[in-house]
Amino acid sequence: MVARQQTPELVSEVSDIEETRNERWKRHLSARAPVQWLASGWRDLWRNPVPSLLYGLAVFLASIVFIVYMFDTGRDYFLFPALAGFLIVGPLVAAGLYLKSRDLEAGVRPTLRSMLAVQPMAGAQVFFTGMLLAMLMLLWMRAAVLVYALFFGVRPFPGLDHIAEMLFTTPSGWAMLVVGSLIGALFAGFAFAVSVFSIPMLLDRRVDALTAMGVSTALVWNNLSPMLAWGAIVLGLFLLSVATGLLGLIVVFPWLGHATWHAYKEMR
Repeated sequence: MVARQQTPELVSEVSDIEETRNERWKRHLSARAPVQWLASGWRDLWRNPVPSLLYGLAVFLASIVFIVYMFDTGRDYFLFPALAGFLIVGPLVAAGLYLKSRDLEAGVRPTLRSMLAVQPMAGAQVFFTGMLLAMLMLLWMRAAVLVYALFFGVRPFPGLDHIAEMLFTTPSGWAMLVVGSLIGALFAGFAFAVSVFSIPMLLDRRVDALTAMGVSTALVWNNLSPMLAWGAIVLGLFLLSVATGLLGLIVVFPWLGHATWHAYKEMR
């Protein structure tokens, strides 16, 4: 006798969280899985390390040039939103690092040229995902300006020398920090969900952008424990890089890029 296949009920406004999960996308990984991804990424980083480190150096130099440009043009008030926005576009910038890890698995010796000349299996579909991430970053930076205006009105940005005093010694400053952090977390969470696996997938498979982003979101939602741990690790290492004046990006960025490829391979 053939067992009847259960059809999931429609999700409604009274459904609980578990009813939004799908067994198809569960990988039953522990919260310690990201540590293994980091270990695999670290090994890839130091296998033919020069291309990876040059890649990280390029990201560091581009970041410094962008920051200098903001200060030279009087847009230093964009500094903190831009740093947060880096986390939004980071998965796209790391595309070449995914390719190196894929080449290492295939027994091909990667070069910096091959890492920069990205040829995704999905072709131009990766462009649409990149456009979405770029638009998200621009939207977040505009939202950050609006949040500042909401709490401080037309008061000019006091400059980095006085921003700490304004934020931490006034009620409006604390309120802006809380609200801005919550809004920024929403942007970052959405960007993380749609991009963490979609960019590697578009490089690895012939699939359209919307499908890749949908699969990425489904994998994140149905594997929250390891993905929350992974997000915390990414944030922690990025903040460590910021604390070193972004110099840490030379190693941290390629390390996380290679590790993300291994996360994708285990999740797909």
